[in-house]
Amino acid sequence: MGNLFGTLLKSFSAKAEDQLTDKYAVELIEQKVREAEAGLSGAKRTLASLIIRKRGEEKMLSTLQNRAKDLEKRASAALEAGKEELAMDAAEAIAEIENEGAVRQATLDELEHRVSRTQSSVEKAHRRIVDLKQGLVTARAIDADKRAQKSLNRSLSSTTAINEAEALIARVTSSDDPLEESEVLDQIDAGLTKSDIGDRLAQAGFGDKSKVDATDVLTRLKQQGK
Repeated sequence: MGNLFGTLLKSFSAKAEDQLTDKYAVELIEQKVREAEAGLSGAKRTLASLIIRKRGEEKMLSTLQNRAKDLEKRASAALEAGKEELAMDAAEAIAEIENEGAVRQATLDELEHRVSRTQSSVEKAHRRIVDLKQGLVTARAIDADKRAQKSLNRSLSSTTAINEAEALIARVTSSDDPLEESEVLDQIDAGLTKSDIGDRLAQAGFGDKSKVDATDVLTRLKQQGK
């Protein structure tokens, strides 16, 4: 039972984590980009430090080589002048310089290797960050579109306002015509009071009409024209 509960807890935790990741994906990408940029900045500083050390070693090695050449010329001149003891001192100095130069050359070679490797890493990281930023722009656009779609879906899914609006439209369009209603009421009143009995008798041919209608006027005009 304990194992089952633990498994379910892990499952719920993983699901909740996935939901949070989906919800805040853009924010997480932005954070990762900032972390990557901070790492790239540190790598650049390391590269700058290596380049400075490399330049320093190159200068020291060049200085040693120039000094060794100068001592060699002087030692050769001392030998020609028969100053062998003085030439030996110069030879010892040259040997020390050459040994130091060999150490510095090895250090320089190692620095050149580290500079090349670090520079390659910096360039690669820079390209990846550029790609990340471009991906972030796309992710922001997609996320904005999703949020807008969700907002629209929530608005459309809330049918209360739509139903109320439809009911009001139906109420307005199906309401009775006031004019027609008035005419019907007049007819009902006339029927109740028998006030229209004279007109009904006239229409049946018993007596004159109480009111002239369009037919009467048209008939009169026709007779006048004869």
